[in-house]
Amino acid sequence: MSQDNIELGRIRMNGVRLKASKEIKIGDQLEIIRGEERFIVVVKALSSKRGSAAVAQTLYEETPDSLETRTRIKENSRLMPMPGSDYHGRPTKRDGRKIRQFMAEFDPSKDF
Repeated sequence: MSQDNIELGRIRMNGVRLKASKEIKIGDQLEIIRGEERFIVVVKALSSKRGSAAVAQTLYEETPDSLETRTRIKENSRLMPMPGSDYHGRPTKRDGRKIRQFMAEFDPSKDF
């Protein structure tokens, strides 16, 4: 786990915010926040050396509740995407002109 993620509070152990020096034991429950995703995993085994992601995945197990919640959230976001998620990159010149025109014509006292 990245020390930066621990310091930013994105990883909790047994419901408590971690410090980078905290030792992890078998059976500990880790809550990992990655963007909008939230994982809850239980440590099954420990390794004395760094390994590949495939090996690391054998050392923990995601809880069924966490997996169900993530699946439900992913399905909901697929059915109803965030507004503007289909835009990529910077606005074109044409888009910029439309935005400037809208901002010039916008009057909060009339439009709300």
